Formats: sequence, structure tokens, C-alpha cells
Amino acid sequence: MAHAPSPVQNPVSEEAFTADRQRMFDGFISATTFSIVASVITLALMYIFLIA
Repeated sequence: MAHAPSPVQNPVSEEAFTADRQRMFDGFISATTFSIVASVITLALMYIFLIA
């Protein structure tokens, strides 16, 4: 029985690992900033339409 050759992954370099972590952190910061801005806008609109 013949087996298909399995793809061998090259070890990840330290620079690639650091770049991947920075990219992930940038995405996290962007998502966090977007949610904070959306929350502030929602609260401001609630204040305008419900209280004022």
C-alpha cells in the first residue's frame, strides 16, 4: 500500500512568529477600538432619543 507523501512544514522563524503575533495584536486592537466607538455612539444616540 502506497502512502501519499505528507507535507513537511518548515520550522517557523522567530521573525515570522513575531510578525504573526504583531498582526494578530493589531487585529485585536482594531476590533476593540471599533467596539468601544460603536458602544459610545450607541450610548450617545440612546441619550439623545430617550432622555433629551
